[in-house]
Amino acid sequence: MLISGELFKNRIFVKKPRDIGRLYNKSCFGRLVDEKLQLDLIEGVFLFDQGKLKVFQDKKEITFQELIQLAVQHVSEFEIKYLVFKDLRNRGLLVKPVEDETKKRVSFYQFKQKKDKCKGYDTVNGVVVSVFSERGFFDIEQTEKLIKEENERGNDLWFAIVDEEGDITYYTVSMVDIKGGIGSHVFPKCIGFLLRDRVVVFDEKASKMLFEKEFFGKPFGSGLQLSMVEALYLSHNGVLVVRTLDGEKVSSKKLEELIERVQPDIKSRVIVYKDLKQRGLIVKTGFKFGTHFRVYTKKPGLTHAEYLVHVVDRKYKGVWAEISRAVRLAHSVNKEIVFARVNSDKKVEYIRLGRLRP
Repeated sequence: MLISGELFKNRIFVKKPRDIGRLYNKSCFGRLVDEKLQLDLIEGVFLFDQGKLKVFQDKKEITFQELIQLAVQHVSEFEIKYLVFKDLRNRGLLVKPVEDETKKRVSFYQFKQKKDKCKGYDTVNGVVVSVFSERGFFDIEQTEKLIKEENERGNDLWFAIVDEEGDITYYTVSMVDIKGGIGSHVFPKCIGFLLRDRVVVFDEKASKMLFEKEFFGKPFGSGLQLSMVEALYLSHNGVLVVRTLDGEKVSSKKLEELIERVQPDIKSRVIVYKDLKQRGLIVKTGFKFGTHFRVYTKKPGLTHAEYLVHVVDRKYKGVWAEISRAVRLAHSVNKEIVFARVNSDKKVEYIRLGRLRP
């Protein structure tokens, strides 16, 4: 027997105790208000679509199309939110809509503990879901704030991205504290000669130590070729003195200015590179994977790079197609993609996105 609901403004109310028990106690739909069950429009459309609910307004039964039209008017981006809600419910997850989404910036939530499954969002301790269209943007600043807010409340964060055909891609989104086991070493001061877009060290002993101890650069004959980021890092640390082929000394500041002409984000890259090194990691170029760095927690040869780290502006906004490519590629080579955001105080925050199958 179909459950009857009465539409009032932008909510659907179910009055019969037996129906309330079926929807609320068993399946966690709606919220109890004055001995009635109040359904969100997304929940109402889902139940209508499942053939479990009929809806009346002023004692007149309304059609599915009329209910959809009403939902579109009252729920922002209803079409994509409904698809995610329907998909998660059909997977057996008891997700519930967040009432004040504009304030919370998440669309749905689910409790970790079954005994808490029907409580309100304000007491939630579980998973929260933010929904985006593929034509929307990944906002790194807002994402970082949201992760921290929800983590403080004990929640995990998922992003659900809906493409133009209605297919959904899910990501887990979290801060990550990357750490490795590579200790720091003391290196002898050496000279590096500036070529066009790299620096070459000809000192065989120094080259061998730099490469074997912390895998700086790549062998170049009996010497070593360093990337610009590596050269700047070693120059800042007083290990490397950079000269032109004519023997003219190039200061760290001058080297940075030269690099910045062709690589405008070099300052941010160096900040992240230095932070990763201080965390005991081996850092190499990630160009072949379409990112800035590939990162090892142990010496290369003992392990593959575990992370791909991409440096972004602190107010970075990227289209979801770019993010999807990055996550997919990292997943295909058994790595994790991490976005490194340099804050205004030069502190680096690392945000990880991972593929998820709910």
